Amino acid sequence: MKHMMTTLCYIEQNGTYLMLHRIKKENDLNHDKWVGIGGKFEEGETPEECLLREVYEETGLTLTAYRFRGIVTFLSDEWGSEYMYLYTADEFIGQMMAPEDCAEGELVWVPKEEVKHLPIWEGDKIFFRLLEEEQGFFSLKLRYEGARLAEHVLKIYESV
Repeated sequence: MKHMMTTLCYIEQNGTYLMLHRIKKENDLNHDKWVGIGGKFEEGETPEECLLREVYEETGLTLTAYRFRGIVTFLSDEWGSEYMYLYTADEFIGQMMAPEDCAEGELVWVPKEEVKHLPIWEGDKIFFRLLEEEQGFFSLKLRYEGARLAEHVLKIYESV
């Protein structure tokens, strides 16, 4: 069975995260959810190459400073497995595309404290807490049964 590999980035600015409200694609597993910026690896890409390409394609921005924060393993009885490389970024150049121009959904700067009140996946709340607490590098396994988070296993590394 093939495992999907993805990147996801939460771009920070003035106490906000750039969020993507997924409302445009047909048959989207994330339909109507709020997520960060990212997507699937292309053949031969490193995690960093995927990150930079996906951020540029979805926002028009070029990241100039970013941090690798953790690996999230998603397991599901409905959609298989995914390994997601999670990043945050706080420096970028370029002109952000208009919110309505993103093919995936609408781009919105959301105050960090409001993110947990949006329709996000239950497991996302765990890694948002880790980011907020400035925890070290982590590995997080999230097992879903349908849309319900059935299990999570967390390992935080003191140093990498």
